[in-house]
Formats: sequence, structure tokens, C-alpha cells
Amino acid sequence: MPIVIGVSIRRTKDKIYCDAGNFDLKLGERVIVQTENGLEVGIISEPEKFFEKGDKNLTIIGKTIRQLTSADEQRLKENEIKAHEVWKTISQKIEDYELKMKLTALDYTFDRSKLFIYYTAEERVDFRELIKDLGHLLKTRIQMVQIGVREETRLLGGLGPCGRTVCCSIFLKDFQPVTVELAKEQNLPLNIAKLTGLCGKLVCCLAYEHPFYQERRKHFPQVETIIKTDEGEAKVKEVNYLTGSITVEFSDGRIKKVNIRELKS
Repeated sequence: MPIVIGVSIRRTKDKIYCDAGNFDLKLGERVIVQTENGLEVGIISEPEKFFEKGDKNLTIIGKTIRQLTSADEQRLKENEIKAHEVWKTISQKIEDYELKMKLTALDYTFDRSKLFIYYTAEERVDFRELIKDLGHLLKTRIQMVQIGVREETRLLGGLGPCGRTVCCSIFLKDFQPVTVELAKEQNLPLNIAKLTGLCGKLVCCLAYEHPFYQERRKHFPQVETIIKTDEGEAKVKEVNYLTGSITVEFSDGRIKKVNIRELKS
């Protein structure tokens, strides 16, 4: 019964399962694996486990060749330089063929037997002639990979509206649907410019913070409802789930901010 590991490969962090062989491997370690695309570098993202025949959720599509060496590190640097050199050639060819697509990133396999070209496009692109031309010029197999604007931001990285590195390039693995309704439920001003991330879509944090606000809402009165305080009845004007404070307005026009704990007491 073979032992397998989960390995994340290429810029898109696609996870594949590889035969671990006789290596002593650890999470986060970089390895050279053999795939259908040639030799590739990956990061171990799932620990070793036994592979059982008939497991439909697990397919071995790679084999661990070795742990990354200092010589391999040098090869990776050379691949980056090579990708940088061919970028201008590919961009020019896209322009020559008048293709409505945006070049996002390039990714050579470790042995440079294949080049992955990542791009975004609003419409279907016929790049068959482009692939033939580039394959002849670059002397390698070409695979075009269309990605969305959110995936593009994940690949390129950058700083989000909060001033920190965008979540998708650090830890956020799966993109969830993000709607304006989430912003409304979190009592955020509906300023789309401030709620939009680098990708041009609503920021992902609205989605993965949503469960917190759902739970907090159970313990707070709704805006515009009348509540009783130690100073009499008042109308709720604003709720801050993070600080636990409620802004209320009394019948005489006074505005006061109270803590939810004070109301419960």
C-alpha cells in the first residue's frame, strides 16, 4: 500500500497527490515531483497517508523525485529569468494576433518542458495560431490557462484596502460568493469604492466575516426599534457589533451611546 502526500504546484497552488516514495517529508517542504507535464516543484500541503485502492476522492498523478536542493534553487532562479525574458515576446505576439486577452503570469515547469501562460479575457479567445507560433519560437510546449480577475489578484498579490497583503495570496483558498447584502448586514456604508478589492470585486472578507455578524445580530436590537434603557425608552440609530455599542436617540432629541451589557443589566 503506497504512501501519498498532497502537493501544491505552480502559481495556482493546484493540489495533486504524489507517491511519497521512501523520503521523510514534512509539511511546507519543497519537493521535485514528476507529473504528466514533466518535472515540477511543489510544496507539501497535506501530510503523508496510506493510499487505499478504490478511494475515488484520491488519485495519484505524481511521483516524488527528491527534496529540493541548492542546485534546484539555482535552476528555479534561472527559470524565473527565462520567464521574464520571454514575457515581451509573448506580449508582442498577443498584440500581433490582435487577441482580446490580458497576459497575467508565466510559469515554467522545473525542467522547462512546458510553459503555462495565465491570462484573463472577457470573451472566448481563439489562440490556436498563437500556441503554434510560440511553441516554435520558444521550443517548449505551451498551455494557456484562463483565470478570473480574483485568481489574477491571488497570483499577483498586493495590498488590500486594509493596508495588509490581500488574503487570497496568503491564506484564503476558496472564493465564496460576495454580495452587497453582506455589507448591509454588517452595517457598512454602501460605498462600493471602499468595499472593492484589487480585483474589482467586493472584498472577500465580507464573506468569511459574515458568520461572526450573524451570531452577534442575535444579541442586538435592530436599527429603528424602540428599546428600554435606564433613562427611558429610546430608538436605536446605530449598532456596532465589534465594540458592542448601540447609539440611541431619546424622545427629547438626546443622542447617547450605550453598551449592550448595560442594557442587559
